[in-house]
Amino acid sequence: MTKTALENYQARMRRVLDHIDRHLDENLSLDILSGVAAFSKHHFHRQFGATFGMSAHRFVQLARMKRASYRLALRDDANVTEIALDAGYEAPDAFARAFRECVGQAPSAFRKSPDWESWLAALEPLDRARSANMAYSLNDVTVREFPATPVAILTHRGDPARVYETVRRFIDWRRAAGLGREIAATFTIFPCDPRTTPPEEFRLDLCAATNRPIETDALGVTAGLLPGGRCAVLRVIGSSENLERPALFLYRDWLPASGEEPRDFPLFCQRIGFYPDAPEHETIIDLFLPII
Repeated sequence: MTKTALENYQARMRRVLDHIDRHLDENLSLDILSGVAAFSKHHFHRQFGATFGMSAHRFVQLARMKRASYRLALRDDANVTEIALDAGYEAPDAFARAFRECVGQAPSAFRKSPDWESWLAALEPLDRARSANMAYSLNDVTVREFPATPVAILTHRGDPARVYETVRRFIDWRRAAGLGREIAATFTIFPCDPRTTPPEEFRLDLCAATNRPIETDALGVTAGLLPGGRCAVLRVIGSSENLERPALFLYRDWLPASGEEPRDFPLFCQRIGFYPDAPEHETIIDLFLPII
């Protein structure tokens, strides 16, 4: 198989994942998905499993559970019955059983006090499946000037599996401060490599762009600045939990081939579209590598 043929094949399979993300509320049968990929329905279930390591049915189920878990833990505008219907269940009891089997907690318990470590373990196969077919080329990277941007920062320290506890606190702070995502751009700074940093030393900075004066409060929100300058930018669509593969591409493939030198500021990203709130439930992230 030539490289061009392989790339075409992978693009067709990625098209299926994009369709699933954008149509979680609709019929996602094998007939539908094989049509999206333009593959024979008689072989598609094996092709999907061979490519992503799980059946299409399981992938759709996990994608719906992921969306449901976000709505339970990070949003207050939908009750469990509405979330169950959106996940494709006609009765809340059936959804509750399926959610408990998947995540290890009942929906009501997860909403009140999420066990993020169990959640990450339960949805890790979904993230692994997405990453397995995520390919980038040098042409996917653009170089542009990033403007100096003052931000409010809440730092997460400790086990990365518990980062969503900090995310929830930051969301609550932003709402109280009138700096919701529709008003203030959202950034994340990555000072550490989670693959090599001990969990107790892990750090991640959650940021909201604002020109307002920020006084350090009991929660620990502080004022900061994303410095202006040239950046290599790679757009990532569809995955927000694991940015290691696109980051690895920037450092391993793009940077040596570009002739550029990294600047003295960590890798960071801007979250452009938020799953599951973005149009068509799409996550869109711009990953920035500061360069000289």
